[in-house]
Amino acid sequence: MNIEVLERSFACIKPHSTEFVASFYSNLFTDYPQVKPLFANSNMTEQRKHLMNALVLLIDNLHKPDVLTDTLKNLGAKHVKYGTVQEHYPMVGTSLLKTFKSYLGTDWTLEVEQSWTDAYEAISSIMLEGTKDM
Repeated sequence: MNIEVLERSFACIKPHSTEFVASFYSNLFTDYPQVKPLFANSNMTEQRKHLMNALVLLIDNLHKPDVLTDTLKNLGAKHVKYGTVQEHYPMVGTSLLKTFKSYLGTDWTLEVEQSWTDAYEAISSIMLEGTKDM
C-alpha cells in the first residue's frame, strides 16, 4: 500500500468527515441491509464518530505498524461482541471504497483505489487475527 497516497487522499476527506461517515453507513445499509440489525442498539451519531476516529488513528499511525497491529487486533476482538463475523468484512470494505470514490471524484485514481484496497485488506486481515483469540 502507498502510505503517501492514503495520507493525501484522506486529507481530502477529513474536512467532510461528518458527511463522509454518514454516506458510508447509508451505502452500507442500502447495499447490505443484512448488517443493519448489528447496529440496532447503536447510537449512530456516536458510531459515526467512532468510525472517523478509527480512520484518523489509522492514517496517523501508518508509519507505526506495531501500534496499528495491536489496536486493530483489539478492535477485531471487540467487534465479535457486536455480532460481526468474517463475512461482514468484505461488505464494509466495498461500502468504504464506494464512499471514498464518491467523495474523491476525479481524485479517485487507480493508484488511490489500489492503495485503499490494499489498506483495507491488511486492516481486515489483522482485525480477523484478533478474533481468533476469542
